[in-house]
Amino acid sequence: MSFYQKIKPMLFKMEPENAHNFVTKLMLIPPKIPFLESFLANSYCRVYKNLAQDIHGLHFYNPIGLASGFDKNAEFVRGLAGLGFGFLELGSITQMHQEGNPKPRIFRHVAEESIQNTLGFNNIGVRGMLANLKKHYPFTVPLGINIGKNKNLVLADSLKNYELSLEELKNYGDYFAFNLSSPNTPNLRDLQNENFVGELLNMARGITQKPLFIKISPDMEIDTMLAVCQKAIECGVNGIIATNTTIDYSVIANPIQKDGINVGGISGRALCEKSREVFRILAKHFFGKTTLISLGGISDSNEAYTRIKMGASLVQIMSALIYQGPSLVARINKELHEKLIADGFSNITEAIGKEIA
Repeated sequence: MSFYQKIKPMLFKMEPENAHNFVTKLMLIPPKIPFLESFLANSYCRVYKNLAQDIHGLHFYNPIGLASGFDKNAEFVRGLAGLGFGFLELGSITQMHQEGNPKPRIFRHVAEESIQNTLGFNNIGVRGMLANLKKHYPFTVPLGINIGKNKNLVLADSLKNYELSLEELKNYGDYFAFNLSSPNTPNLRDLQNENFVGELLNMARGITQKPLFIKISPDMEIDTMLAVCQKAIECGVNGIIATNTTIDYSVIANPIQKDGINVGGISGRALCEKSREVFRILAKHFFGKTTLISLGGISDSNEAYTRIKMGASLVQIMSALIYQGPSLVARINKELHEKLIADGFSNITEAIGKEIA
């Protein structure tokens, strides 16, 4: 039994957000103790040549990334990299500091190995994140920055809100992802339309030539999703990240309610099937036309490999870390390496989209 599995019962007795804060504070320790940081890196950061690839000028030594939402403020970059991630997506960050929604706002569904959250982009704001990024950037693995919209702004001011964030952060991220799909900021998902996406990408391309991505919801009508993604591609997006959390509460046996109403977004294993199906449709239409990144319920190498063969160049995880612990990334990478060899692929790029081909 791993150390994490031994302490997991204690962590799961804590309120989820308190447990998260406790674990992340522990992640600040290894970078301060060189031999401990080296020990963790040697344990988790395994290099397999067949997992490495270059995408949009960035080198990914493996395809497993951390999804946005875990390190909102770029506070734990070195500790997270020591777990073996091939890239980190930080945020979601908003231009101005905001507290997020009232607590409690993270809930575990243990039987489904899933999480329900109503966080609402709680973060220290762009300037706070920038101060943290300046300690690390440029970094050993690609750092993506996920940008969201401030809650108190009307939709008409959304474009300027994203613009101000990107302008300040443009020199301290390797790629930028625009979050239009969180269910916890009122009316945010209304921005998942062709007109706004076109305006957003035209604005962003005037600020930076670094890779740009949009992150989409698994709950969109399929025709709308395809139209929005097509517009994004026409306007120069480098890739689509699919998917964010779901408000399809049928995937959970007992969703949390407030005032008798289901709230927040569901992530983790319960989202897996829904996210996979949305990604399958997305890949059918856009594989080869843009870079695809898949997340949503990925908790083992089998699902990661499935998404890769479906067309994902990269995959992301987060909720699975809570249930399986820090050794998860190293295990997935080791097993992906073995799967590629077993299937006769010399490099992961040969497996990407194989099911479509």
